[in-house]
Amino acid sequence: MECGRAGGNPEPADADTAPSWPLADRPGFLARRVHQIHVGLFSERCAAFRITPLQYSLLSELVERGEADQTTLAHAVALDRTTTTGALKRLEARALVSRTTSTADRRAQACRPTQAGRDLHATMAVAARDAHAATVAALAPDERETLVRLMKKLTTAHAGCRDVADPQV
Repeated sequence: MECGRAGGNPEPADADTAPSWPLADRPGFLARRVHQIHVGLFSERCAAFRITPLQYSLLSELVERGEADQTTLAHAVALDRTTTTGALKRLEARALVSRTTSTADRRAQACRPTQAGRDLHATMAVAARDAHAATVAALAPDERETLVRLMKKLTTAHAGCRDVADPQV
């Protein structure tokens, strides 16, 4: 499936005949704004931990799995391997993650959370959850569930698409 063509979407309208489309009505713009809002809320609530949302996602995935190679982690957090490797190196520099050559495949790096990484993850869990809750606080509980369900539907439909870079690593 071509990235951006999930579900047999119609061809884009001709620019000369398309009606006006205000920026505030565009899904991509709104998705980026929600992301910016969440990163800001996460940064506020988790500043003391000196960890980005992406690093927290990687650490969360490692705490849950116990061990994973960098390719698996890149896929789990929907990023390219290079960006993922950079974030993992920063976590390793803080002794939150260990990376060793995989015994199964010498080309792969096996990643594990260190005890310090598990401790930090547990310590910041409440603040991170608070950031997620604050992101959707303006919605009623049933609207939050609907939003998450719809976002999951979109991300599943576009599973072949990956970010090429994220300045929040």
